[in-house]
Amino acid sequence: MSEMLLTPIEIGLTAAIVAIEDHEPQILTARAGDGLAGLPFGPFDALAHRTFEIGLRAWVEQQAGLRLGYVEQLYTFGDRGRHAEAAHTGAHMVSIGYLALTRAVDGELAATGASFEPWYRFFPWEDWREQPPEIIARDIIPALMKWAEEETPETTRALPRKDRVRFYFGLDGAPWDEERVLDRYELLYEAGLIEEARRDGRPAALARKTLPALGTSMRFDHRRILATAIARLRAKLKYRPVVFELLPAEFTLTELQHTVEAISGRHLHKQNFRRLVETEALVEPTGAMSTQTGGRPAALYRFRRDVLQERPAPGLRVRSRR
Repeated sequence: MSEMLLTPIEIGLTAAIVAIEDHEPQILTARAGDGLAGLPFGPFDALAHRTFEIGLRAWVEQQAGLRLGYVEQLYTFGDRGRHAEAAHTGAHMVSIGYLALTRAVDGELAATGASFEPWYRFFPWEDWREQPPEIIARDIIPALMKWAEEETPETTRALPRKDRVRFYFGLDGAPWDEERVLDRYELLYEAGLIEEARRDGRPAALARKTLPALGTSMRFDHRRILATAIARLRAKLKYRPVVFELLPAEFTLTELQHTVEAISGRHLHKQNFRRLVETEALVEPTGAMSTQTGGRPAALYRFRRDVLQERPAPGLRVRSRR
């Protein structure tokens, strides 16, 4: 009996590294020869690194000069063709995605070639802080509804296309759920409306003469990994105090609110937010005042670490005005 030849597997580590600058969520990117933005990526060396996370921290510090603070594993991304053409017969690349939070700024990255970019550049339909993004009604919904009308009765999905469009994009009275970032991205990919679907040879994308300009595409499946990271962080805000990993040790309540709004993509009512912060008892006053607000001095606060021993799921279960 002849031996079966198995395709070799390589393990990579991909990091969605998030920071906040000027009230905007930023994602660390590096550009390769193709000009496309990509998430920092490096191989796992089983001889040099005892764990995946140790390996991730080591090469991020080496390549970007960053010492990561909060890190958590997201998902294993292993779809065939994710790092190569469909006919590629070499080693298959499986990537373990991570979410990491940092307070770094661009000045620390000048020598590395990496830079922070606003994550809403890649997901413009996710920013609802001012109003529902025009791109949804103008470009996304008409294209998705036309695609949904082409569905055949033989679909194997539990929900038909029209229902998924309605649920994921908050139509016909359905609420906008800010945590469904990955669902919305994958719906656009399935409908062939984004550049990554065309690059991957998806029939729905190849059948289109032109694609709408739906955000900036990324290398490989990195925009899918970033969508997974944004969804995880938005959910995490509600039951873990991760937002304080993105703030300085001392901050004003306005800075805290702007950071939560930046991550969630939703506008929050100021007084309701402050009542929530007071009820959750996540912060405590330092007794000092900030004069950097551009107006009246504002009280400075810090994260109250005792809350981690007091409650199993301390977070900010915010509600928006929409």
